[in-house]
Order: sequence, then structure tokens, then C-alpha cells
Amino acid sequence: MGVRFTDHVSAFPPGLTTGATWNRHLIRKRGVAMGLEARLKGINVLLGPSMGPLGMMPAGGRNWEAFGSDPVLQAVAAAETIKGIQSNGVMATAKHFVMNEQEHFRQPFEWGIATALSSNVGDRALHEVFAWPFAESIRADVASVMCSYQMVNNSHACENSKLLNGILKDEMGFQGFVQSDWLAQRSGINSALGGLDMSMPGDGLHWADGQSLWGSELTRAVLNTSIPMERLNDMVTRIVAAWYHLGQDQWERPPPDGEGGPNFSSWTDEETGWWQSGSAEGEDLRGGSGLVNKYVDAGAGHGDIARRVAAEGIVLVKNQNHTLPLSRNPLGPYRIGIYGDDAGPALGPNACPDRGCNQGTLATGWGSGTVEFPYLVSPLEALEGAWQSEVEITSYLRNMVLPVDVQDKDLCLVFANADSGEGYIAAGGIHGDRNDLFLQKGGDTLIQAVATSCRGPTVVVVHAVGPVVVESWIDLPGVDAVLFAHLPGQESGNALVDVLFGEVDASGRLPYTVGKSLEDYGPGAQVLYENNATVPQVDFMDALYIDYRYFDKFNITPRYEFGFGLSYTTFELSNLRIKSRQWKSQRPKVRQPDPVSPPEYDPRPPTNESVLFPEGFNALHKYIYSYLPSLDGTTAEKYMHYPDGYDLPRPPSQAGGGLGGNPSLYQEMVQVQVQVTNTGTRAGQTVVQVYVSFPSGVVEDGELIQVPMEGSDERVTFVRGKESIEFPDRVLRNFTKITLQAGETRTVQMSLTRKDLSYWSSRQQNWIMPDGDFQIWVGQSSRDLPLHGKY
Repeated sequence: MGVRFTDHVSAFPPGLTTGATWNRHLIRKRGVAMGLEARLKGINVLLGPSMGPLGMMPAGGRNWEAFGSDPVLQAVAAAETIKGIQSNGVMATAKHFVMNEQEHFRQPFEWGIATALSSNVGDRALHEVFAWPFAESIRADVASVMCSYQMVNNSHACENSKLLNGILKDEMGFQGFVQSDWLAQRSGINSALGGLDMSMPGDGLHWADGQSLWGSELTRAVLNTSIPMERLNDMVTRIVAAWYHLGQDQWERPPPDGEGGPNFSSWTDEETGWWQSGSAEGEDLRGGSGLVNKYVDAGAGHGDIARRVAAEGIVLVKNQNHTLPLSRNPLGPYRIGIYGDDAGPALGPNACPDRGCNQGTLATGWGSGTVEFPYLVSPLEALEGAWQSEVEITSYLRNMVLPVDVQDKDLCLVFANADSGEGYIAAGGIHGDRNDLFLQKGGDTLIQAVATSCRGPTVVVVHAVGPVVVESWIDLPGVDAVLFAHLPGQESGNALVDVLFGEVDASGRLPYTVGKSLEDYGPGAQVLYENNATVPQVDFMDALYIDYRYFDKFNITPRYEFGFGLSYTTFELSNLRIKSRQWKSQRPKVRQPDPVSPPEYDPRPPTNESVLFPEGFNALHKYIYSYLPSLDGTTAEKYMHYPDGYDLPRPPSQAGGGLGGNPSLYQEMVQVQVQVTNTGTRAGQTVVQVYVSFPSGVVEDGELIQVPMEGSDERVTFVRGKESIEFPDRVLRNFTKITLQAGETRTVQMSLTRKDLSYWSSRQQNWIMPDGDFQIWVGQSSRDLPLHGKY
């Protein structure tokens, strides 16, 4: 949403609302604004965007922070956000790498267990689904990647060498630094060798314990050769290179040498305070005090961007009898009823720490992804000033006691919501992850009561962190219009009014599927609510078939499909043209040697004298230093916890060789052209979506395998059998949002890359483009695809 723990910043619509815009240009503008606000606050690294969770579990608590339940939609939105943020010289962070899909058991101390859950996933689904947005983030030149709390395949994500060294740094060519989520580092040596570059916030296994797993322990591990000097140099180089790459060496120096650096304190709202607030009491142990908050107004001028994102993130899913857009000048006496706690301001947007409660209108989820709202325009406030003629407005901002003054209303507006957030906060009986997909606080009952009694049409507005089940009321005759307004941020009411009255076309599209029940999403999409092992195990069954892909595979009819959304006008697609741009070939080009060699440093470790605390040094309490109090434990010895050869170089992956992977993966293979006509009577926006169906009957040949015979030096060779490769029915591969005037026709052109037409072969450890015909589908949702052709 923006910059946390400070004032005078914008509360932008979060990721899910942003993804629902499907608007690359607008997503980039939001990123630029977020980067500028971070820069004005003196922040070097902004901890976003989030693309994990991907939304495999529709009830997942933090889904609202990311952009939707499809890897391509997530990838595009993440890349545009990163480019926007870093255009202002601020480092962006792609998080959480990877498989961070639920809050239950994600942090062990929240649940009284020894170890975080393990997210277990196959190699192919990992590459094609969950890691896909991270590859595009790296192509966008992201400076930092944050590894997640939980285990992946029973190895902690922040010390998982396959993930960090193998996939992220080798296959995807990541040049920046990997930082841990806060306390996600669970070991010292293992995490360093596994690919972690920066420990955040630097504490040990517990909050603010001052017992860092690195700090002086990292120095000791280098001196005793448990960690090679080359690894330490690599860690430092990655961090400093990002600093130079974003031009931060040109920033003003922070205090005490200059006026640059952060101009606010996350510890206090007071103007003055301790320089080191996390240290112990006492002047000597806190490093002194002084001016810590300058109250820089970084959010000025960004209200329009926040408002536009919120408006374009509203998805109109039902509009009977052209109920919307509303008229600002209704004829005759006109009585309007506004119903629901979600319409009003209640206690204010910042009443609960980290927005950890559901009171008043819902503009964000809760947790570390939130900000302090500078203001919040509620729907009620905006609606009360929306009509130009005299109307009678009655508001009833309670859910649990049903309204009785409904029958005489010419228009009824009902507001309901569903909230969730990060697992360290429990609110309304919800421990991070939602317990179900129903509206909360009696929202379903409220909608039924109003819709069955209102004399005029009923318009339902849903503010939610993800899909909600609407079956108990969606088909009621009185429910004339329904808008999924998601989480709109500070401009909530203004953005809603823009769409309700048609100043902005209803142009949002669903970034997820709305099923008729939670079970519709499949067994692999269910949150693990009850611990099932010493280390909780979550097996991502059918992980290739996330969201709409599962509905398609098992022929399940959703209530509203992925990519769906109505407009106030109509569009027609025609004249599909598919042009081949490259000859087909199964594999990407052979990886070329890196054109630039990494910098070389003196391989010798520091001298013993240089690593000891200087004589008379005044160490701050709990401050993390690299100095050692003594030379105990610095004797060189072989680290015995890994098998022989663990530190030997490995052949580089043929899937790598450039930012995001092998450069030939991103060559244009196909050009798709289609004509789009606005066939309605007013200007509007639509999203043209391109889906791909892979060839059928794809089989990988068997391969020779050598296995050592027990008790012998001999090896036995056998052929592993052929493998049939299955694919989802169709997958999103590109999209674009366009604005057309009434009657206007425009040709839209989009590309498909080699990677778009490839699958990950676990056997060959590479991206493979299968032989055969690809079906290319073009339309306006995952189930509205009137045009198709072959490649």
C-alpha cells in the first residue's frame, strides 16, 4: 500500500485491487508514486511488491497484498510496479520467495510448534506457476528478493540452496541480494551457504534478542572456514552493487554526517527521540537522542492516482436492467437507503494497529502490508454529496440488526465485506487466513433482507480480500447490480462514486475465479487449519491447476470466471491474425558464457587483530557488530555438516544465462493481432486477453539412469520409461487494456514468447516447447474466447 510506520504518505489500493485493473500503464504509475514517496522519506529499500502468495488458496490471509491468482497477471503487475518504484532510485523487493500461500503455521511461535510448515510442490509447478512472477521481476531488474518464513519441500526457504542458489541466482540470473523475511533466517552457516545475503532485521531466533545468527558469528564462521571468503564477498557485492545500480551513492549522507537518510522514526511519532530506540534504557546505551521525525509530506499530489487505481479495480459482475450507471438528477421525490457497517467510517481507518480489525468500511486487509491512512473517504461520505438534485438519503450502518425502513426506498445500496490478514493478528475469529469464503459480520443476511424488501433496485457493493461466495443472494430478483470493489485504499468513496455514476467506466476484471463454494477450487486449494505432523505438511496437489485452470480441468461452472467484468458499453473482437516470428524448436539456445566476470577480491580472510572489538569501544546494547570479543572458535577446520564436494562448482543451468533465464526464452515467437470495436453508445475500456492451449499427446522419451549397486562399486543402468505430459486446458499468456470511443475500432497487437509456449521439463531441467499445434484463444475472460487459431 505504501510506506509503513510513518505519516504523510498515501494509502494506495493494495495489490489485489491493482491487479483487478489489468492496466499496465496505471500499475506503473502507482509504482512510480510509491517509489517517490519512499524516496522522499529517505528509504533505500521498499519491501514490495508481493507476488507470493500467488492465491493458490482462495482463503489465504495475505492474498490481498499480491495481484491475483494467475502467474502471468502477477508477473506483469509485479514487473510494472518494480519498474515504477526503481525509476525513483529506490530498491524494490520481490517477495515472498516462494510457496508462501497460507498464514496458519507459517511462523512457528504463533502456533506453539517447533518448526514452520513445509509447502511441498513439484519441480514443474514450482517453475511454471509459483516462480514465474519472480523471473519476470528479475527481468524488470529488481534489486532485492525476500525469502519466506516457511519451508519448501522440508527445507527452510531462507536456506534452501536449490531455491536460492539454483533457481533464483543461476537459472533466473538474479544479480541483486536475497534478504530474509523478518526472523525467517533460522540458521547461520546453512543460510549463508544456502544463498541468503542479508539477515533482516538481524536478530537471532527471537524478536529483539540481540543474538544475531550472523554479526560476530558470521565473522567467526569465515575465520574458521565454515563459510568461504568468496561467499562473504558475494554477499557484500550483491548488496553494494544494488546500492550503486540504483544511484543511491549519489544520495545525501545520513546523519550525523549529513541530512540524508530516513527522516522519520518507526519507533515514535514524537519529533525527538532516541537514535537507537531498540537498545537498552540509558543515554550511553542508546547512542544519544535528537530530531527523529521531520514530518515530510511525501503523499501530496498522489490522491488522483490512488483514486484512479481504486476505480479501475472495481469489477461490475451484475447489472440487470441497466441499473448502473446512476443518474445524478433523478426525477421526482427520490428516497435512497444506504445499508451496512461497511458503508461508514466507524472508528476511523487507523483505530486498530496494523489495521487489525474489521470496523467501518474496509479499505485494506491487516498486517505488515498496511500503512497509516492520511485520510479515508468512506462510501457514505462520498454518496451524501453525489446527487445534484434533492434526494432523501437514509443510512443504516448496522449489520446484525436488520433494517425495517426499506420498503419505501427508490434505491438501496448495501455494503458488505470480508477481511483477512497476516497471522500475527487475530480479528473477529480469523487467524490470518479466512475461515471460509462467505461475507462477514452478517453481510449475506443483510443483503437478503434489503433486496427482498426494497421498492427500487438494490445495488450491492462488496469490499473483500479475495473471492466471496454469493450463492445465497446473487440470483434474488431484487439484486440488480453487484460490484466487487476489493480494497480501495484512501479514496474508497470517491472511486466508488466515479464508477456508480459513470464518470469512470466499469472496467475492472476479476483477478481470480468466483466459485460457488470453497470446495470448487479443489483439495489442493484448502488452507491447512489443523496441524497434521511434527512439521506441518501442505502438499500442493494439482498445483499446475490453480484457480480457473482447476475449474476448466474438472468442468466446474464458476459463478464468475477469471478475467470477467462488465462494462457500461459493449465490445466486439474480430479479424484474428496469428503471425509466426521464429522457427519452432524444442529447446532454447545453448547458454553462452557470461560476458562479464565477477569482481575478484583478496581471498584471504581478515587478520585476527582486525576482527576484535577496538580497545575502549562503546558498544550499544543489542546493536549488531561484526567484531569479536575474543578469538575463540576461529581456528580453521572443515565444516562437517555437508557431504564431500558440496562446495565444488556445478555446471550452470542451460535454463539460465540472462535476467529471468536464458535470453532466447524471451524471443517473440508469435505475434497476435485482433480488431476491437466499441459497439456501444459511450466510451469505455476493455481487457483483451490471450490464452494458449498446448498440443495434445506430448510424451517425453525415456532416459538412461545409472544407480550404484548396494555393497559394490559397480553401477546398474536402466531406462526410465516415457512420460506423458499433461497441460491445463488453457493458460493466460498476455493481455492489454484499451480505451475506445463509441463506434471506434482499433487493432491490438500482442506477443507470445518462447517461454509462453514452453513447459518446464523436470527430466531435462529446461524449458521445452513441444511439437504440435498450439491453439491461441482471444477474448475478454477465461471463458469468453470467441476467437481462436493455430500456431
